[in-house]
Amino acid sequence: MRRILERFMFVVFVFIFSGCTESDPDGQQPYRYESYMTVDGVVRTYVVKLPETYYDNNIDQGKYPLVIALHGTGGSAYQMEASYGLNEKGAKENFIIAYPEGVSSSGILGIRTWNAGRCCDYAMVNDIDDVGFIRDLIDWLIADFAVNPNRVYVTGMSNGGMMAYRLACELSDKIAAIAPVSATMMTGDCKPGRAVPVLHMHSLLDTKVPYNGGKGIGGYHFTPVDSVLNFWSVQNGCSASPKLIDNGEYRSTNWNDCSPNASLESYVTYDGGHAWPGGQKPSPGADTPSTYINANDLLWEFFQRFELPK
Repeated sequence: MRRILERFMFVVFVFIFSGCTESDPDGQQPYRYESYMTVDGVVRTYVVKLPETYYDNNIDQGKYPLVIALHGTGGSAYQMEASYGLNEKGAKENFIIAYPEGVSSSGILGIRTWNAGRCCDYAMVNDIDDVGFIRDLIDWLIADFAVNPNRVYVTGMSNGGMMAYRLACELSDKIAAIAPVSATMMTGDCKPGRAVPVLHMHSLLDTKVPYNGGKGIGGYHFTPVDSVLNFWSVQNGCSASPKLIDNGEYRSTNWNDCSPNASLESYVTYDGGHAWPGGQKPSPGADTPSTYINANDLLWEFFQRFELPK
């Protein structure tokens, strides 16, 4: 009964916010949805962006990949959507994007965070079930949209990237690959059910979540990224001697000979800061994004190489 009610509310919400109906005289279909679901009594909000080919009859709609994009601390679905250019990439490459939102704190600022383990803030302190939220959201999107269940990917910025690592640890049966940006892994016990392909992007100039670990933003002590990559190289059955390329702008590392359907890659730039490479500054005081790499190009090239084992 709850699912029927939520579906009804979803449809109502969609038509209110899209301004479209099936009898729209211009024949326009909605491509962007703002909706919500309830998980453990907590209302969770999200945005879904469809590519413009979605309603074309000549498209095999069962093949649409889904990219779940997780904002950073203090961000939102709208901020991530506006700042990082993923909508444009999804439109060009024909994938669906979901922008879930972390739970808002009860303070006057209402800062949204994700419970990524040892970070961050309200979501961590209150042990919010963000893993359960993303699990339910994936199931919901597969049921309601033309999503290929074997091609669900997760990317995230900062705290959102930390959450992507936690999801790789705990939802490896639903997620084909992850691409954290300006993040690190903050889970205490990571035991994925399978090898999970990982692409990590970071700037050496990032002082908020330092690449080399240690004290960063909010006084948190962050795990060194190299130790995270070492963990995943073992988890993914990769060779002990990765291929390293340093062109003076960025350092790329590729672990060769990983387990079947697995990979591990990283890009570390010498410019930028705590920011989405190739994106825009979400606020005047934010760090300048790297121009040496483009996160959207790299993550999509990486994602489309992998599917969940059948």
